[in-house]
Amino acid sequence: MNDQSINPNDAASFVEKYAINPRVRVGHVHLNVADIERSLAFYCGALGFGVNLSLGEEAAFLAAGGYHHHLALTNWKGRGGAAPPIGTTGLHHVAFLYPTRAALAAALRRLRAAGVTLTGANDHGGSEAIYVRDPDGNGVELYWDRPEAEWPRNPDGALKLVSNPLDVDNLAHEGASDC
Repeated sequence: MNDQSINPNDAASFVEKYAINPRVRVGHVHLNVADIERSLAFYCGALGFGVNLSLGEEAAFLAAGGYHHHLALTNWKGRGGAAPPIGTTGLHHVAFLYPTRAALAAALRRLRAAGVTLTGANDHGGSEAIYVRDPDGNGVELYWDRPEAEWPRNPDGALKLVSNPLDVDNLAHEGASDC
C-alpha cells in the first residue's frame, strides 16, 4: 500500500494519518435563500449580525465583529425557492457560539422582541442552547458553553451528552440588569 492508498477497513490508521489539524475552525456558512431582504431582516434584525458587503438583491456577507464574514446569504440558486421538506437530507442547523450566558440571554431577549418563535431550548450539560428557524426553514442554534471543568462526565471520564429542558425565562433574566 502506498502513501496515497486508503484502507477503509483500518479506520484507526486512517484517522491517525489523515486527522484534520486541531486548529481548524468553521470560517463561515453559506446559505442559499429565497429572499435576501427577508433573510437580512432575520439575521441582522433579529440576531444582530452586521452587513460587511452587500450585492443588492443577489448576496450579503454578514459578520459579528470585524471578521470578513461568518455568514454568506445568496439567492443565486434559491431565489423564490421553497424550503426543503422536513425529513430530507441537508443542513440540520448552523450553530452560533456566544461567549457568555449573559450574551446568549441578550440574544434570547432580542429574538423575543422581534417575535421570533423558539423551536427548542435545551440544557446539554456542557452548554445551553436555544433553537429557531430562519425564514427559509434553516435551523439556527444559539448557545454558550459552560467552562469545560463543569461538563458532565461518565464514570470513565468520557463526555456525557444530555438534553434537558432549558428554563428560558431564567435565561432571559441573566444579565438583564446590565443592559
